[in-house]
Amino acid sequence: MTRKRSTPRREPTPSRAPSGAAPNGAPNGEGPRRKGRKRSGGPLDRAIRASVMFALRWTWRIGSRVALGLALALGVATWHYFGQLPDADELLDGRSRGSVTMLDRRGEVFAWRGDQYGGALRAAEASPHLINAVIATEDRRFFDHYGVDPIGLARAMASNLRAGRLVQGGSTLTQQTAKNVFLTHERSIERKLKEMPMALAMELKYDKEEILSIYLNRVYLGAGAYGFEAAAERYFGKSARAVSVAEAAMLAGLLKAPSTYAPTNDLAAAQGRANVVVGLMQAQGLLSQSLADEARAHPAGLSAAASARAGGAYADWVMEALPAWLTSEGSEDVVVDTTFDRRVQADAEQALAHIFATKVRKGSKAQAAIVVMDLNGAVRAVVGGRGGGAGGFNRATQALRQPGSAFKPVVYAAALVLVAAVMLARPISVKGWSPQNYGGGYAGEMTLTDAVVHSVNTVAVRTAQDVGMAKVQQMARRLGMTSPVAPGLASALGSSEATLLEMTGVYATIANGGALSAPWAVRKAWLRGDGSGKPLFAQPPGGGAQAVSPRHAAML
Repeated sequence: MTRKRSTPRREPTPSRAPSGAAPNGAPNGEGPRRKGRKRSGGPLDRAIRASVMFALRWTWRIGSRVALGLALALGVATWHYFGQLPDADELLDGRSRGSVTMLDRRGEVFAWRGDQYGGALRAAEASPHLINAVIATEDRRFFDHYGVDPIGLARAMASNLRAGRLVQGGSTLTQQTAKNVFLTHERSIERKLKEMPMALAMELKYDKEEILSIYLNRVYLGAGAYGFEAAAERYFGKSARAVSVAEAAMLAGLLKAPSTYAPTNDLAAAQGRANVVVGLMQAQGLLSQSLADEARAHPAGLSAAASARAGGAYADWVMEALPAWLTSEGSEDVVVDTTFDRRVQADAEQALAHIFATKVRKGSKAQAAIVVMDLNGAVRAVVGGRGGGAGGFNRATQALRQPGSAFKPVVYAAALVLVAAVMLARPISVKGWSPQNYGGGYAGEMTLTDAVVHSVNTVAVRTAQDVGMAKVQQMARRLGMTSPVAPGLASALGSSEATLLEMTGVYATIANGGALSAPWAVRKAWLRGDGSGKPLFAQPPGGGAQAVSPRHAAML
């Protein structure tokens, strides 16, 4: 065995330290350092380091346990919601009530009421421009996350911090769908805590196309339209399957504030918002420069039916006239074929505007209403008041007003059956009440024809007295009046209230040879999408009962 030869250790030769330096080359005032060892601090430094390490260890232990507990709670909640989720097809239509779509006499849509739903729209069927617009606006990473997007949340938080206010939300499209379908819109911590596991459960239960389909069908987009199919029909008169880039951008723009950006409410605001959406699509590579330029140069506009906003008061009256079971039960969509005439409606509105522009002093609070009716009672147009639109007080159908001398033909209709056609136009007094004629004069004998021509009050009252107010009341009902007529003789001069619609029906009955012409508007109604052709409701064929004989009607 060979052993290594030991080399004798040599002591270092001491060297002279530089002037002003401590021995062993240490800086002035310091002792020699031991090579390879760090300087240890004093007791205070060691205590601080020990405290920091202790805090870090306990922070890690507590934090890891809290994180594990939260993860377990999230997993349990996600699994709980997952077990409650139905099939995706059951979630497409979530309305509590249906809609009514109204057609004019030519079969064209002119009004909508209720919660409109255009039918199921699958994401794969929708216009690609619409899908891109929704993704660009609401969730650019929709196809890359699993219901909750930490990257999107961090980006939103950074934007909000830079702006110093809430300018961007971090909710994914899946979270929005969960909120719209299963939760409430209440801004609360509880809802937010439920939103995350529900979104994760939806991502486990449904594929991306199914989630997107649910979203496309459930969101509210203004003007009573639920879902993009209904909104496309409401605003553009076409399916969401065929919308252009500009139309898709306008529809997606509604998601921010449906009422504010509804084009029927403010078209300019809707077009401005659509331009923002076009910019987002272009910035995210979802739209070419040429298509973006075209969309900006030719912004979307409203369809003829939507821009006309025709028949607001008429549509309101139709909803009142339909059977209650047809409009208040279930969520079916009903199509109603009406007698409405756009041309007549436009003429009536222009006539009313002309009268107020040329015959009524500026600043007057006077009001007016118009009903246009065929002899068979089919109502063609309704103007509910000066400046009135849908949803307001309908003076044509709701306002009870004294008809005044317009009621006198009802009195004379009763008289033609029971008394002579000649009366005395002398003064009359009834229990201290003495009606006066316009102008104050009194003639002698006068035919009922002349009494109508000159609207002689005393003849009308004397006729009602001779006939009996009970007979006048009966005749009013036979002619189609539904409002009560007071038994006093003052009713002969039109002191009892009635609606314009009722009085128009009375005059139509007289003009219709005495056959009752009760106002009507609905020809038939059926369920949308029902191919059987069987109507739910239809106007009975033929005219009404004979209120007065054709001879007496001709005399009137």
